[in-house]
Amino acid sequence: MRFRPRLLEALRDYSRDKFFADLGAGLTVGIVALSLCIGLGIASGVTPQAGLYSGIIGGFLVSALGGSRVQIGGPAGAFVGLIALMAAKFGLADLLLCTMMAGVILFVMGALRLGSLIKFVPHPVTVGFTCGIAITILSTQIRALLGLQLGAAEPAEFLQKMGTLAGALPTMTWATSAVAGLSLAIILLWPKGWSRVPGSIVAVVVGTVLVAVLKLPVETIGSKYGGIPQGWPAFSFPAIDLGHLSSLIRPAFTIALLGAIESLLAAVVADGLIDDRHDSNQELMAQGAANFVVPLFGGLPVTGVLARTATNIRCGARTPVAGLVHAGFLLIVLLVAAPLASGVPLAALAAVLAVVAIRMGEWEEFALLHKKPRGDAAVFLTTFALTVLFDLTVAVEVGMVLAAVTFIKRVADTTQIHSMTGEEAAAGGQGHEPVANVPPGVMIYRVFGALLFGSAEKLESIIRRSGGDTTVVILHLAAVTAMDATALNRVENLHTKLARRGKHLVLSGPHTQPYFMMEKAGFFDVLGRDNVAADIESAVARARRLTTGK
Repeated sequence: MRFRPRLLEALRDYSRDKFFADLGAGLTVGIVALSLCIGLGIASGVTPQAGLYSGIIGGFLVSALGGSRVQIGGPAGAFVGLIALMAAKFGLADLLLCTMMAGVILFVMGALRLGSLIKFVPHPVTVGFTCGIAITILSTQIRALLGLQLGAAEPAEFLQKMGTLAGALPTMTWATSAVAGLSLAIILLWPKGWSRVPGSIVAVVVGTVLVAVLKLPVETIGSKYGGIPQGWPAFSFPAIDLGHLSSLIRPAFTIALLGAIESLLAAVVADGLIDDRHDSNQELMAQGAANFVVPLFGGLPVTGVLARTATNIRCGARTPVAGLVHAGFLLIVLLVAAPLASGVPLAALAAVLAVVAIRMGEWEEFALLHKKPRGDAAVFLTTFALTVLFDLTVAVEVGMVLAAVTFIKRVADTTQIHSMTGEEAAAGGQGHEPVANVPPGVMIYRVFGALLFGSAEKLESIIRRSGGDTTVVILHLAAVTAMDATALNRVENLHTKLARRGKHLVLSGPHTQPYFMMEKAGFFDVLGRDNVAADIESAVARARRLTTGK
């Protein structure tokens, strides 16, 4: 295991100029993160301080231990729906334990150097659950945006939630809607050139002042949650219920996978913005450490967050110190100014999260569906629908399975097997070089593409057609790029069937992965090494000796 945080490398030639650049960027990102951390804690169905604890501890650990120079870690909107469902279904203690399990999974993934495997998650799955998460976040903010009054707790499931909220529309509070609308307008219309003073913070401050001065009947953090406790969070190891442990494995893997995807995608984008290269395995280990430690202080799952990372870069961050400053700023707010958060209206925070959801969704994908292959479109829509209607765990599982099936079908469709008699082989054409003097009773089968389990049944046609006057079957594998155990089993069956009839199988031109696989499986010894030829001419010569003895 190689454990080498980028912070250590950055501190070797650290300078005064770099420090002031990191200080300015870190303070700006801290201001941006303040409202987001509090809002995400509320949206996740827990407490505002839980989000703040995640930003402080998780943000510090991700920057201190991570593999990127400018990555900012903290709570993310991607987790909102999953956390809300888990909190409602299992309770806070099991949610914290599940997050710790996800941390262990992430750390092990990084230690085993599996960071590069994240690139195998298909784009339709990633975009599908991203858009689904955006809709989920929006759905959790409708009540706060409109000031709806519900007689009972808001349902976690999407359809039930929509039905309950629709029934509560007559209770809409105009003062709350006005604060939410004003906050949305400020955030959306805030000039991009004023990024050092984020529109989200301005919206929260303006909303708080209006509610306080005009004494508007709007729900605030203080009226809803009693404010944010001032001081360092207490350490507490969550109780472990072995009866629930098995039911937490699936969501723990989902949190780990989602956290890995989010953080590594953000790191890749950051690399492009600063012309750098992150260490994906170190990043996963940092994410694992953060997600294991944060729940011990009552925090939520954390990951690298693209929006805050991009803000960090735009503000001139040079090293991970900017992320440490960001975490330090949030800590100072918690220790010094936490009581001031009591007057923050939930409608303003809901507006902040609504804009986050709108901007995180890749909505143009819906307009492009008619241009995409049907398989990819089906994977995207299925993942999107399952994320919204059920939960992210089911969506990722089903989406990955559908993507795998689509991939297998495409591989199978590209695999071709062409059969040729002696006359056809001598004529050549259709991409085949001519092969002269093929004796009677010899049939040549040229295989193109990958021989995997999805396409291995095409070898069955050779087995079925190997009767009659055919004495030797030449299987030309020079154009086979890969072979798996199922395809090898089909080749073994072909050899067995031919041998049982006193006929022969000759392999022509197997190389690289197929060659080493058959060698390792001992198939060449079973087939007879004389029946393994380097090229088609040698294979035909071997077939001639088998049929004529010459």
